Amino acid sequence: MNQPTEKNCAKKTSIGGQALIEGIMMRGPQTTAMAVRHVSGEIVVEEWETKGLNKPKWMTLPFIRGLFNFIDSMRYGYTCLMRSAELSGLEEEPPKKEEDPAEKKGTDWLMNGLMAASVVLGLLLAVVLFIWLPAFLFRLLSSFVPALHNAILRGVFEGVFRMVLFVGYILLVSLMKDIRRVFMYHGAEHKTIFCYEQGLPLTVENIRGQSRFHPRCGTSFMILMLLVGMIISMLIPDMNTILRTAIKLLTIPLSVGVGYELIKLAGRCDNRFTRIISAPGMWLQRITTREPDDSMIECAIEAMNRVIPEDESLDRW
Repeated sequence: MNQPTEKNCAKKTSIGGQALIEGIMMRGPQTTAMAVRHVSGEIVVEEWETKGLNKPKWMTLPFIRGLFNFIDSMRYGYTCLMRSAELSGLEEEPPKKEEDPAEKKGTDWLMNGLMAASVVLGLLLAVVLFIWLPAFLFRLLSSFVPALHNAILRGVFEGVFRMVLFVGYILLVSLMKDIRRVFMYHGAEHKTIFCYEQGLPLTVENIRGQSRFHPRCGTSFMILMLLVGMIISMLIPDMNTILRTAIKLLTIPLSVGVGYELIKLAGRCDNRFTRIISAPGMWLQRITTREPDDSMIECAIEAMNRVIPEDESLDRW
């Protein structure tokens, strides 16, 4: 695979990644690869063709493409996360035994049903905590302080509450040892992408000195989505809490689309506006990324080398 050269030192790449359990996934324009550190110490690499290469043109239009890219990222990110748990030895499979085909089919249906139920319950919990609860609390508060009954104040209250809830959750999970290691791999991912963008050979020494804070991080994207959602909340008139919740759900694709365009702008340009909109996400990355060790950087290099296209123009941001 081609290594970056000095002529593309100012390059902004479209290659992105995700930290996994004891590993990293990198997604390039043609190939997606994951490199996971097995319990034996060996790096296990799996790669496949990047999905969605031939999307209809309308799915790649500004403010529309963000929603489909977000869905793809969530879907493949979850799949890679589960696979990394298997490869790293976190989920040890019991010894296999001969299984009746009918029994196996029933087990598969049960597991798929449980997975679907967990996704639905997770989405319902997210709706309650991030959409219904802020609206309910503001209505309760404004009933005691009528002066607060204002659409702009409502939008600010709901937006700030969601951001506090999101940051609080990140802080809480960061106390877990396994999550701290995932955050270290997250740092390795960012450092490796920075090294590639600067046209330096992908070595542990070169990557170690790079910044772990990247403007195109998914963490920054989530914060921008919440900020855009807060502005949208200010424009929704006062109404029944349940109806307002339903309208907020319908505006989520708009928040995703605008947030995606902002993150692309922040990754492409460096000016006062982009530094302002990037600041909250860059700050939060102080929690969601940590300095990696050399073994984690090695995983990032393995994944990155598999996804760099032969044609250097294909991954231009």
